Amino acid sequence: MTIILLLDYIGTCVFAISGALAGMRHRFDPFGVLILAAVTAVGGGSLRDVLIGRTPVGWMQDINYAYLIITGALIAILFRKYLIYVRRTMFLFDAIGLGLFTIIGVEIGVAAGLHPVICILLGTLSASFGGVIRDILSNEVPLIFHKEVYASLSILGGITYLLLQKTALPSNWAYVLTSTMVVVLRVLAVRYNWIIPKLYKDSQ
Repeated sequence: MTIILLLDYIGTCVFAISGALAGMRHRFDPFGVLILAAVTAVGGGSLRDVLIGRTPVGWMQDINYAYLIITGALIAILFRKYLIYVRRTMFLFDAIGLGLFTIIGVEIGVAAGLHPVICILLGTLSASFGGVIRDILSNEVPLIFHKEVYASLSILGGITYLLLQKTALPSNWAYVLTSTMVVVLRVLAVRYNWIIPKLYKDSQ
C-alpha cells in the first residue's frame, strides 16, 4: 500500500466520522447519517476526479472506500454517548481530513501533469468540497465561506508540499509534515480564534 493510498483511506474514514457526527447533531435518521457520512468522505474527491477526467471516480473502483465510510459512520453512532463535545469532536476529525485530503489532491494533480497552481486548487477542492456538501445538506452556511481560517490553510499546505517536493526530503516525510502542519494550524486557528478580515463592514 502506498503512502498516498493510506492517507486517502484514513482521510475517507475521518471525514465519514465528521459527516456522521453532523448528521446526528441535526437528528437525522440512520440512513441520513450514512448519506451525510458518504458525501463528506468522497464528495471532494469525486468532483476532483470528474474535473480531471479520472473516471470512474476513485471510490467506485475500490470497495474499501465503501467499507471505510460504513465503518466511520458506525464509529460515530456506536460511540456517540462518549462524544460529549460533539462539535469539538467533529471539528477535530474535520481538521484531520483537511490535512490529509489536501496532499492527496495536490499529488493527483501532479501525477496528471497539471500546472502547480491547478494542483493546489485541486488539493483545496478535495479537502473542502465534501464539507461544503455536508453543510448544505445540514442547512448550514458552508464552513469555507465563514471568516474562519480553513480553505486558506489547504492552499498553504499545497504550496508547502510542492516546495518540499523540490528538496531532498523523502516523499513520505513531505506527506506527513505537510498534512500535520495543516492539521495543527487548523487546531490553533480555532483555539486562538484566528480569522480572515472581511473586505466590508457589516451593515447596521
